[in-house]
Amino acid sequence: MAIPIKFSVLLRFLFLFSLFLFSVSDSDSPSAHQHRVFPRPLIVEHAGVAEVEEEVLLRCGAWRVAGEANNLGEWKTVPKECAEFVKEYMTGKGYLVDLEMVSKEAEEYAKSVKLSDDGKDAWIFDIDETLLSNLPYYSAHGYGLEVFDHDKFDDWVETGGAPAIEPSLKLYEGVLSLGFKVILLTGRSERHRSVTVDNLVNAGFKEWDQLILRRSEDQGKRAVVYKSEKRSEMEKDGYRILGNSGDQWSDLLGSSLSVRSFKLPNPMYYIP
Repeated sequence: MAIPIKFSVLLRFLFLFSLFLFSVSDSDSPSAHQHRVFPRPLIVEHAGVAEVEEEVLLRCGAWRVAGEANNLGEWKTVPKECAEFVKEYMTGKGYLVDLEMVSKEAEEYAKSVKLSDDGKDAWIFDIDETLLSNLPYYSAHGYGLEVFDHDKFDDWVETGGAPAIEPSLKLYEGVLSLGFKVILLTGRSERHRSVTVDNLVNAGFKEWDQLILRRSEDQGKRAVVYKSEKRSEMEKDGYRILGNSGDQWSDLLGSSLSVRSFKLPNPMYYIP
C-alpha cells in the first residue's frame, strides 16, 4: 500500500521542482546571468509567503557568495529580487564584520613578513570600497540595483565626501608602521587627483609612496589590464609587491601578482 504524503510536503516538492525546471530553461539565454541570476518560482501562489521569502533569502546569499568567490559571470546590476538583501547586508553588521575579518587576516600576514632594508617592499591598496566608502552615493542609487552612471558617480567623487572604511584605515596604519611602502592604485581618473588626495587625507589616510590614477592613455582599458600594467611598472622600478587589498577581483588578478591578496566584500557592483 502506498505511504500517504502530507499535502504541504507535496506542495514544497512541486515548488522546488519548478525552480529546477525554470533554471534549466533559463540557462540557454545568453544574458541570463546578468539579470536572472536565479529563477522565479512558477507556482509561488501554492507556497507559503514565509517559505518563498526564505527561498529568496537563501538564493540571494548564495548569489553574494558566488560573487565574492568570483564564480559569477560579468554582471551589470544586483538582481532585482536581491535589492533588499544587499541593502540589509551593506547597512547591517554583516558587511562590517566581514571587513574586520579581512583587515585582521591581512594585518596578521603583514606582521609575519620579514621586510628588507632597501625600502622596496610594497603593499597596494585600491581606493573605492577599499579605503573610501561610497555608500552615501549607492544608498541613493539602490545599492547597485541601478545601472552604473559614470557622470553621476564623478559628481559624487568631486564632492570629496567619501568616508573612510574604518577596518581598512586600521590595516593601512598598521602596514605603514611595519615599514611597507604603500602604493595607491585606483581606477579614478587623473583629473580627480586633487579631490582624491584631499578626500583621503580628510578621511585619515595621510601617507603613501605613490598615488596612481588613470591617465588619458589608460582610459578604456579593462581594470584587470590597467592594474596589471601598473603593477608590472612597479616591479620594473624594483618594488616587491607583498600585499594587495581591493574590493574587485580585477584589483587582484592578472599579471605581476602580489605574494598575498586580500579581497574586501562588495556585492553592489562588478568591474572587469
